[in-house]
Amino acid sequence: MTTAALPRGATLGAAQDRYQYRYLIAITVSLASVLELLDTSIVNVAIPHMMGNLGATLDEIAWVSTGYIVANVIVLPITGWLSAYFGRRRYFAGSIALFTIASFMCGNAHSLVSLVIWRIIQGLGGGALLSTSQAILYEEFPREEYGTAMAIFGVGVMVGPTLGPTVGGWITDTYGWPWIFYINIPFGMLALALTLTFIQDSLHQEKAERVDYVGLLLLAAGIGTLQTMLERGERLDWFDSREVTILAIVSAVSLVAFVWHELRTAHPVVDLRILKSRQLAVGVVFGLVLGVCLYATVFVLPVYLQNLQNFTANQTGLVILPGALASAFTMAVMGRQQGKFDGRWSIAAGVGIFALSMWKHAHYTTDSGMADFFWPLIFRGVGLGLIFVPLTNLALADLPMSKIPNGTGLFNLMRQLGGSVGIALSATLLQRFAAIHRADLIANVTQYSEITRERVAAITGGLLARGTPPALAQTKALAVLDGLVTRQALMLSFEQLFLLFGACFVLSLPLLLLMHKSKGMPGGDMAH
Repeated sequence: MTTAALPRGATLGAAQDRYQYRYLIAITVSLASVLELLDTSIVNVAIPHMMGNLGATLDEIAWVSTGYIVANVIVLPITGWLSAYFGRRRYFAGSIALFTIASFMCGNAHSLVSLVIWRIIQGLGGGALLSTSQAILYEEFPREEYGTAMAIFGVGVMVGPTLGPTVGGWITDTYGWPWIFYINIPFGMLALALTLTFIQDSLHQEKAERVDYVGLLLLAAGIGTLQTMLERGERLDWFDSREVTILAIVSAVSLVAFVWHELRTAHPVVDLRILKSRQLAVGVVFGLVLGVCLYATVFVLPVYLQNLQNFTANQTGLVILPGALASAFTMAVMGRQQGKFDGRWSIAAGVGIFALSMWKHAHYTTDSGMADFFWPLIFRGVGLGLIFVPLTNLALADLPMSKIPNGTGLFNLMRQLGGSVGIALSATLLQRFAAIHRADLIANVTQYSEITRERVAAITGGLLARGTPPALAQTKALAVLDGLVTRQALMLSFEQLFLLFGACFVLSLPLLLLMHKSKGMPGGDMAH
């Protein structure tokens, strides 16, 4: 489209028309993204109910979560190609429709097999929503408002997963587990109606000329087996398990073959050549680290609150919510300021505040209360809010508008994979650290220790005072002491994990030096 021959007023009018529905479009794509992210975490609290209702073991029911996430990560890197192949409007609307229909079928499932199959289909639909939403926002907002667009999107990205356990727990307790899927239907239909009304095809997309079936197959095998390995590794004791070893080999071979094939084919399903942009390559690596630290701490904190503080899912959600709101508020402020300063300083400040929060987390004890959690979680939310918008814009700053969908797909894939690595790593380290600390503590709890004898005597006296028979009191006292040692070992492990992930984020800061000092925004080369 050319506007060279148009009067100045007509050009401005066209530009105003072009962007007049931008906030409605931002609400539409954010709603779709929140649904996708909510469904990643909302299911977890309903797992025990599903096990009882469907007669499944814990290992079997885990596929309800694993199948969804595996389907997500397979679709993420090819969303740009699919968007170009089908047309962005048709692809985005089709993905919402598929997600909504699959949600109904999940709620209506009467067997584990049908539930897992529909969760995989739901994940295939949901995987498109995140990265395609970002690509849409970059085109539907003027360049000077990219920060605002990413802030609106980021609010949904941060609040969605946080609300999941709370909303899921309330719905499951009140109405039953099928309703955690049925709740998607009205919101999905609203998002679909808004999409068909306001979202158009991209002005810059380059239609895919043919389908790269080899690339698709290698990608599905490589990413799918990698994600499955990360999801099941801790449960199967990692490489002591033959299944995990086979998954690792298949993943490694498939991904190496995928990279080799995509760099040689004329019409790749994932354009890896865009990683020649150092800005994007560094942004993707930093996004991976962000995913590791974000998801690991999101995973560890509820485990601490529910195992050591005996909080319910609802109470845990209420503890975490202020931090999510602080993150949303910070992103909104950052969105208005984006482009006015070097984004690397904001990221560095965010990492510093996140690390401070983790240091404060490391001072939690088994006696910590609600007041102790408030400010560390506020700091964590502010830190993440300072990182999200500038990092996304910096990573994509050198890409032409036609490559933005591919860039957002890779960026979101690496953040999601980072999250899976973070969860797998934290689950494994929590068990290992707890075993080490327990062994250290038990070495000091012996019959020869004066402190131990005094503690056992005090516990025994308390039990006798409450009416416990003398023959059982000593045995129960030792069991109580064993429980205290286990709790303390877990507490030390949580403290160690919080410090570890805070330090991990700080050590990634030198990556920012490899990014150029850009105030620019994505889509700089509008012609390509």
